[in-house]
Amino acid sequence: TMFGAKKADVDYFKGLSMSQAVDELLNPAAPNPAPPVKEYATSTTPGVNADANILQGTTWVNDINSDGTVQAQRRASYKKWLTGVMINQDRSIREKLIMFWVDHFGNETTDVGFGNWAYTQHSLIRQYALGNFKNLVRDISKDVMMLRYLNGYLNNKNAPDENYARELFELFTLGKGPGSQYTENDVKEAAKVLTGWQINGTTYTSVFNATRHDTTNKTFSSFFNNTVITGRTGSTAGDLELNDLINMTFNQAEVAKFIVRKFYRWFVYYAIDAGTEANVITPLADIFRSNNYEIKPVLSALFKSEHFFDMLNRGCYIKTPADQVIGSLREMNVQFRPSTDWDTNYGLWNTFFNWMVNMGQNLHDPPNVSGMPAYYQEPSFHEIWINSDSLPKRNQFTDTMINTGYARNGFRVQFNCVAFAQTLPNPGNPNDLVDDALKIFFRNDLSAQSKQQIKTQILLTGQQWDYYWTNAWAAYVSNPTTANFNTVNTRLKSLFQYLFNLSEYQLA
Repeated sequence: TMFGAKKADVDYFKGLSMSQAVDELLNPAAPNPAPPVKEYATSTTPGVNADANILQGTTWVNDINSDGTVQAQRRASYKKWLTGVMINQDRSIREKLIMFWVDHFGNETTDVGFGNWAYTQHSLIRQYALGNFKNLVRDISKDVMMLRYLNGYLNNKNAPDENYARELFELFTLGKGPGSQYTENDVKEAAKVLTGWQINGTTYTSVFNATRHDTTNKTFSSFFNNTVITGRTGSTAGDLELNDLINMTFNQAEVAKFIVRKFYRWFVYYAIDAGTEANVITPLADIFRSNNYEIKPVLSALFKSEHFFDMLNRGCYIKTPADQVIGSLREMNVQFRPSTDWDTNYGLWNTFFNWMVNMGQNLHDPPNVSGMPAYYQEPSFHEIWINSDSLPKRNQFTDTMINTGYARNGFRVQFNCVAFAQTLPNPGNPNDLVDDALKIFFRNDLSAQSKQQIKTQILLTGQQWDYYWTNAWAAYVSNPTTANFNTVNTRLKSLFQYLFNLSEYQLA
């Protein structure tokens, strides 16, 4: 439910009951993050600076600017910022759910081109991430980025564009399962409902143009109970007919089932058999519908269920690149500069964003409107994250963070293995050290034989007795000289590098 957990997070939630922990995860108390700032450099050539309105270190999100180079810089700035937000997440599910919904709606930032529009859509999703799904679908239907990405801004009565209408049914609400029986004509009629919406390029807002709207009645199939959406005229026609379309769609029970299946595949397991469909999906879908598509009640029921805590559902998923990169940074409690040092932070966040891209996940830039294939492509699903190219990069990332890390403006971020060990209850005991580290890093325990071998070969450097580590640690604690530090640091770096490279660490 989070991108990794710091030991402090784990300790905090251990002090709560299961029900209290779930409630806290679903009710973020921390304020939303400050918007991204201009950390990029623009031309200093007189008459060429296309971004002169915004000073470095101040936000660009409300500035209207159609220069392609500037918008490319803002897209990059948005993704650096988003990486930092994920690293600095609060103790809630909010950031994980935002990624879920961004992937669900599948807009490609690079294709749309405008960093401002990407941030606006992100803010809309952030507003509704733990709110009402029905309202989210209604509002994102006229979101500027969505209008641009799926050609809604071109949709008019003389040439209805079916792109958004098709994805509204197929990908955003009803899905393609056996219970989704809408027709091709339903798509055409929905496209007519959605005619008239355009983008105001001087305000970066969506507007409704009544002269482009199809005012005829729209008739739908028996799947939608032969509903007729009355054609309207005037400035309110767009909103009124959109509301009718959303209400008609959400009257179908399949909407709740489709979204609950996606929740299940995101948070539990990718395979849904007949028993899971009957005993988990259907009851949760009933909760979703009975609560008028409020998101919190259905997630609360899922996270508090016995099924969610079944051992068979633990460590059964390959981590996403975000879970790998962001999760390891958080588990190792990597610290960044204060927010006032935006240049250092954005530069470092860009490094970690690029690592995620290299592993196969480009934030807010899926390969197409369906989202990332690992979330929907049968039968592989999560196995898509691992291949002969991405697995070595995963290991290379943690190896680099252990051995050198990354520096910017004289500030270095690196996995501090000694500092991490000091947070554990009994780091002087090699058995406890290995056990406690595994509880943080792994979702499933290793065998006693494996742990014994790791301890002996790494912490004891091949020796037989535990005191080879205990004495080394005690010497460092009592007299932290460079020599004593190097002794324990070398062994700890080898230990954590080995653990991060094990296949078990790739599982969430």
